[in-house]
Amino acid sequence: MSTLRRWVIMTVLSFSGGVIFLLPFLQEVYYIPLAEALELNNTEVGSLMSVFGLTAMLSYFPGGWLADRVSPRKLITASLLATGAAGLYFATFPAYEISLAIHALWGITITLLFWGAMIRVTRNWAPADEQGKAFGVLETGRGFGEVLSSLAFLAVFGVLGSGDFALSMVIVQCSGLIVFLGVLAWFSLEDTVDDGGNPEQKPSVGLHEVIAVLKMPVIWLISIVILTGYCAYWGTFRFTSYATDIFMLSVTIGAGISVAKMWLKPLAALVAGFAADKLGIAKSVSFLFVVLILSFSVFAMLPGRPELLPVMLVNVAIASLAVFAIRGIYFALMEEGGVPLAVTGTAAGVISMVGFTPDIFMPVLGGMLLDNFPGPQGYRYFFLTTAAICAVGFIASTLIYLKIVKKSATKQ
Repeated sequence: MSTLRRWVIMTVLSFSGGVIFLLPFLQEVYYIPLAEALELNNTEVGSLMSVFGLTAMLSYFPGGWLADRVSPRKLITASLLATGAAGLYFATFPAYEISLAIHALWGITITLLFWGAMIRVTRNWAPADEQGKAFGVLETGRGFGEVLSSLAFLAVFGVLGSGDFALSMVIVQCSGLIVFLGVLAWFSLEDTVDDGGNPEQKPSVGLHEVIAVLKMPVIWLISIVILTGYCAYWGTFRFTSYATDIFMLSVTIGAGISVAKMWLKPLAALVAGFAADKLGIAKSVSFLFVVLILSFSVFAMLPGRPELLPVMLVNVAIASLAVFAIRGIYFALMEEGGVPLAVTGTAAGVISMVGFTPDIFMPVLGGMLLDNFPGPQGYRYFFLTTAAICAVGFIASTLIYLKIVKKSATKQ
């Protein structure tokens, strides 16, 4: 495969991987406008993401298995087209029950069809000693896709008056872009990926291989790392409402903070990818968890006084950089942990099934804490809980690092 073709594939793959998640994660930027448009309370808005998280969790494992057996071009194209079509209907702001059904459908179209195929293509994109680079580049592209489109959508939202109609137009544009990417994916991606052997031979992943994956301790440690890192990612979702509720900023400025932190994603993921290949993936992840523990603890204790606004903004940047860096490299732990290339999709499915369960409980947890403990107290409890979860991630990543050190010492 030519160098140009490789970069075309990564560009379409990574950009699609960033934009496709904008619809189910709409509340990250438009939390309050979305709640008002759908006439929902905090718990109900959280339930939308919880339903998405539930169907996604149930789809990760079969989706990983599919990724090892079915053409990634077909899976990714079908995912993008179906997700965009559902988004066009969601732009009409249907009833709560219908909105729940749409989020459930997104959990299937994005996870069953897209996620495992994206991980598999990415791991095959680079050799074993450049996995940090491969996943760092993927996350960088996802970041650029997310931030550039989000910035354009936010501009439209502001120009159209920041009301229900403006939000509807944002959803329509996002859905249309996803459909367009589906068309690009069909003409740019390949039907097969190289497994390091005979490219004409399709991998055979049966029950024996699945059981072997499930018996690997490192699979479960990586799952914990991703689960806790993803909880931290959900923690950053509250920055918008935190800025609005505690520091009394406007809805548009609060949304602007969320979009601004997205600009840090490409930088953090790219730097983390290249640095982790030099320093070690697990070692780098452990350090980043320490940063997150400290950062979320600061959020929990920070009073919402105007003179402390710069401190809050700096802390938003620190937490966002650490979260995006972890997300950029944590799937590279599969190579460092010795997961066979042929079962990449299946392993990613198992890991993701556990690792992304925060989609189920984190939005509801945040909604319940803010509803039951209004004001600063609710945010304090939420950020302290997130910091404690990051401490678990630090332990898991450190165990992976110690396992790698022990294995290296045994070889010597």
